Amino acid sequence: MSEFAPICIYLVISPLVSLIPLGVPFPFASNSSTYPEKLSAYECGFDPFGDARSRFDIRFYLVSILFIILDPEVTFSFPWAVPLNKIDPFGSWSMMAFLLILTIGSLYEWKRGASDRE
Repeated sequence: MSEFAPICIYLVISPLVSLIPLGVPFPFASNSSTYPEKLSAYECGFDPFGDARSRFDIRFYLVSILFIILDPEVTFSFPWAVPLNKIDPFGSWSMMAFLLILTIGSLYEWKRGASDRE
C-alpha cells in the first residue's frame, strides 16, 4: 500500500490546487445586481441592432478543423528531432509513413479546394 501513497497524495492535492483558485474570488466579488449598467446590453456603446446568431460560412469551420487535424503533426514531429544516428530504422520508417500520410492529406485538401479564400 505504501507504493501507492504518492499517487493517493497526488489525487488529493491536484483537485485542491485546481479548485482553490476557482473559489477564492467568490468572497471578494460584489453583487452585480446592484449595478444595472452591468446587466444592460453592450455593443460598442449602443444597443445591438442585429441578431447575434448569424450564420457563418462553412469555410470558417473548415479552417478550424484543418488546424485541429494538422496541429498534432507538430507534436508527433518533436520526438523525431533527435540526431538521426540515434533513431532505429523502425522509428525512421514510421516517421516517413506519418509524413507520407500527412502529405497525401494535404494534397487531398489542396485538390478539393478546402483552403481557397473566395
